Formats: sequence, C-alpha cells, structure tokens
Amino acid sequence: MTHKFKIGQRVRRAQASATDARLGFGLVSEIVRLMPDDPTGEPSYRIRSGAAERAVRESEIVAEA
Repeated sequence: MTHKFKIGQRVRRAQASATDARLGFGLVSEIVRLMPDDPTGEPSYRIRSGAAERAVRESEIVAEA
C-alpha cells in the first residue's frame, strides 16, 4: 500500500489510551519515518511527541486539522 501521511506531517492518535495521554501521544505528534507495511499490508509510521517515539499503524492516526 501507499503511505497516506508524509514525513514531517502533524498527526494525532485516533483513540488515545490513558498511557498514550500520560506519554504525550494523545496530543499532536509528528511523522518521523515511514515504515514498511505490517503483515496485514497496512502502512506503518514512527511518530514523535516531545522526546517519546513510537510505531503506529496508519489506521491509528489522523491528520491534525
């Protein structure tokens, strides 16, 4: 599949958990790397919020308005 988001684009988690919010991932994050598709064929990304970084699937994030 083709990645919907680009490096440097600002996104936020579609449904942030309590742990995500505590780590700052409920807020706006930035795409820092495009990763290969996961085993199901869904594109993945590395996102950064402050000093924390994590991997997410495309369905887990939405563009920041």
